[in-house]
Amino acid sequence: MGAGHTHKLYRHGHSPVHALPPHCKLAAVFGFVLVVVSTPREAVWAFALYAVLLAAVAALARIPAGFLLRRLLIEIPFVAFAVLMPFVVPGEQVRVLGLSVSVPGLWGAWNVLAKGTLGVAASVILASTTELRSLLLGLQRLKLPPMLVQIASFMIRYGDVITDEMRRMSIARRSRGFEARGIRHWGVLGKSAGALFIRSYERGERVHLAMVSRGYTGTMPVIDEVTASRAQWTYAAALPFTALAVCLLGWSL
Repeated sequence: MGAGHTHKLYRHGHSPVHALPPHCKLAAVFGFVLVVVSTPREAVWAFALYAVLLAAVAALARIPAGFLLRRLLIEIPFVAFAVLMPFVVPGEQVRVLGLSVSVPGLWGAWNVLAKGTLGVAASVILASTTELRSLLLGLQRLKLPPMLVQIASFMIRYGDVITDEMRRMSIARRSRGFEARGIRHWGVLGKSAGALFIRSYERGERVHLAMVSRGYTGTMPVIDEVTASRAQWTYAAALPFTALAVCLLGWSL
């Protein structure tokens, strides 16, 4: 099984983080995010230590800060939501920069920003050091339901195909003088979406028949089985267990 191409988030390298088996990295990131979410929002110092841990992993993986920061822009919608919370959440009011905001709203905004940013950063580091095909193999190794792994595999493999189909349809519309300028053109766009759905459905049927004719029985063959040594598991566990120690200290204080 596999996705036959690398994705834009992946950054080729030969660091110790790149060399770790994918299921070790997946388990480490999941454990780290679980610890971050469980940390009390009042333990501001703990989130600072989490950021230092991620920065150390990024440095070990030789991921430039600019590369990481650009990928973090994906969380801008969550930032916008967090900015609104101090103004809409009821509770005790305080003055900040001349504005009246609620204390619970400020804590809620901090909670969303801190935990969301750390979670996205951990995911970006994972994607930057692991190819998509390896991630799918790691999910399978961690005993994720095979059907979910196959759905993810096909989504990754054919996402670019469907996107390219949309691009060709857009070029065909523009070559005939069509430009979407308002609500009156929504009908044309709706028909295009319907045509794209039908083409994708028919392509899926053809691909399925081709797979069945080649011996597909409901599971994808695994060409290379990736195993992890005890040392590799220990190496990967350093991140979540260090974060867990920080979290427990935060709860005790």
